[in-house]
Amino acid sequence: MEKNTKNQNLGKDPVGPLLMKLAIPTIIAQLVNLLYNLVDRIYIGHIPEVGGMALTGLGLCFPVIMMITAFSSLIGAGGAPRSAIYMGKGDMDSAEHILGNCTAMLLGISVALTAVLEMSGPAILRMFGASDNTFPYAISYMRIYVFGTVCVMMTLGLNMFVTTQGFSKISMMTVLIGAILNIILDPIFIFAFGMGVQGAALATIISQGVSALWVLRFLTGPKTKLRIRVGKMHVKRTVILPVMALGIAPFIMNITESLLNVAFNSSLSKFGGDAAVGAMTILSSIMQLQFLPVQGLGQGAQPLISFNYGAGNISRVKKTFRILLVSSLIYTLVFWGFVELFPGVFVRLFNNNSPELISLTKWALRIYMGATGLFGIQMAVQQTFMALGQAKLSLLIACLRKVILLIPLIYILPLFFSDKVFAVFLAEPVADLLSIITAGTLFAVNINKILARPALERT
Repeated sequence: MEKNTKNQNLGKDPVGPLLMKLAIPTIIAQLVNLLYNLVDRIYIGHIPEVGGMALTGLGLCFPVIMMITAFSSLIGAGGAPRSAIYMGKGDMDSAEHILGNCTAMLLGISVALTAVLEMSGPAILRMFGASDNTFPYAISYMRIYVFGTVCVMMTLGLNMFVTTQGFSKISMMTVLIGAILNIILDPIFIFAFGMGVQGAALATIISQGVSALWVLRFLTGPKTKLRIRVGKMHVKRTVILPVMALGIAPFIMNITESLLNVAFNSSLSKFGGDAAVGAMTILSSIMQLQFLPVQGLGQGAQPLISFNYGAGNISRVKKTFRILLVSSLIYTLVFWGFVELFPGVFVRLFNNNSPELISLTKWALRIYMGATGLFGIQMAVQQTFMALGQAKLSLLIACLRKVILLIPLIYILPLFFSDKVFAVFLAEPVADLLSIITAGTLFAVNINKILARPALERT
């Protein structure tokens, strides 16, 4: 049970090379997955005359996208580590029951979300800070994107079960196929057919649909170790509740990302108008370029950590974490350095025809990402707690940065600065630094106690 089709032995192969074999395709998958949003924003930002306003409207839809991603993580990120731990213990039947229950839950939640978001879309966008100028672009994109919710959730949620088995190349192909198709369809629908933001949304959901078919075909085919079986899709509380307990941490991370964007957009709209909201759309995109590869590295490490924790091979767990920590920190520091030195290079990826937007975003970027160089520490800690099944600690870290620190600071700091827009952007590095220190401390205090306990005892 330890080997996948490429004979990668999660319990015995050298940790460093094996981690790279698992992580590199996963990192590529994360970057490619990021292209779904970035390509839309890049093309839309370059629409003649209305690009800046259309980009701002698209940014207002980002909280909705993150909401859908959050529910995918609740099930997928909660189920995948638990199934890997059971695989490490040799209990394939329990692992497949988790997969079956998660598949049924992803389907059910996606149908419910589609209905709710279609009915309440205009009210949601107004609450998110849409002005009369940006609302038409936002609602045009959202109406179409929401129809693809089931495809998005099945792709994101089930692909985690591919990764957790060690099939990182198959996982990479899931998003690579969709992203390449999206890159091809975007200019056709946006420019050739003159569909604008509606074309971007249509290209995205078609691409996600193809990715969903790919991952479903694999998880019902002959090569997978864990197979979706109709008989194991009957949802049981004893199976799904522990999954959701573990998945609540990444759910909180993503849903609070949605709330965070609402807080940023509403405050920036009040103090800086549509230009400040447009700048925030670009800033969040650049930050994703920094964070998602590190998240991909952590997802590549997850099968190694979970499997060996379940098998009681603690030395391999520790070695995997050390490599994960060092690699994550080096990447975030290097990326941070380039952003601080050359902000204009990053900003012009998204817009080069609005001098006001470019100038504001270059200035804001250095402030907004002031502490992200050290964020590799928190990302490595968060991913390791998840892989070890530590739902409570993962949830605490997830809530700390965004809910406890950042969202309140967005509203508090403007009370103490005359430049209100500066104060809103400053909330990000202050919250980042405090959460990094706290996450590192929690890890140092708790890790030895966690590793001394049997796997699944307190997940």
